Amino acid sequence: MARTEYYDDPHAPVPNRVVVAASAVVTDERGRILLQRRRDNDLWALPGGGMDLDDSLPGAAVREVKEETGLDVKITGLVGTYTDPRHIIEYSDGEVRRQFNVCFTARIVGGELAISDESTELRFVEAAELDSLPMHHTQRLRLQHFTEHRAEPYLG
Repeated sequence: MARTEYYDDPHAPVPNRVVVAASAVVTDERGRILLQRRRDNDLWALPGGGMDLDDSLPGAAVREVKEETGLDVKITGLVGTYTDPRHIIEYSDGEVRRQFNVCFTARIVGGELAISDESTELRFVEAAELDSLPMHHTQRLRLQHFTEHRAEPYLG
């Protein structure tokens, strides 16, 4: 299923859902950040996805990281909340969502790195490499907030 992301675009379709989602900035022992190249839009992104009805939000982040990367993680902190109504995601099946994302920090506690059916590539990336990778503005914003080492989480 294809995915198109819009940001502050007057031509974006009208959302028909709000999806509560979690993502995680997972770092390795060298401080590199785990990113996935998404199959649905070919852009680099943090692992994450929608919260199930039986999930907690941190639990959703842990589950999504496991499903998308094969790694077991422990949540260690909060990067921020991302609820900008100008961010619209359209899927080829007709779903158009306004996403509500909470982005956590996490460390690896086990598992083996493995590509899922949602991605084409997984990489640990140095912070200096982030600007060279194609990614949506909203992913870049989360990574910027993480690399700024803010004393308080971003609330937006």
